[in-house]
Amino acid sequence: MSNYWILKTLVSLGLSETDAEIYVYLAKNGPETAKDTASSLRLHRQQLYRSLKNLQNKGIVVPSKERPARFSAVVFEKVLALFLKVKIEQQQNL
Repeated sequence: MSNYWILKTLVSLGLSETDAEIYVYLAKNGPETAKDTASSLRLHRQQLYRSLKNLQNKGIVVPSKERPARFSAVVFEKVLALFLKVKIEQQQNL
């Protein structure tokens, strides 16, 4: 799968462009500190931390227990399964 396709899929499922870019970056590069990720993606740290918190709340990115924390992306297939579960629950609630 191409990074572009993954990025567009995540955006179409409801992630912001920035959140999707961070996920793709972490999935491609492996665990990274917030400082290194912000530097590589040329994002302000505040914006990055907000997006990382968002991604963590959705179960898409996981922090390590070490300090400074290193953030890892969950496998893409699991991310799709999480989104599918949420969409099914939303549909059932309607």
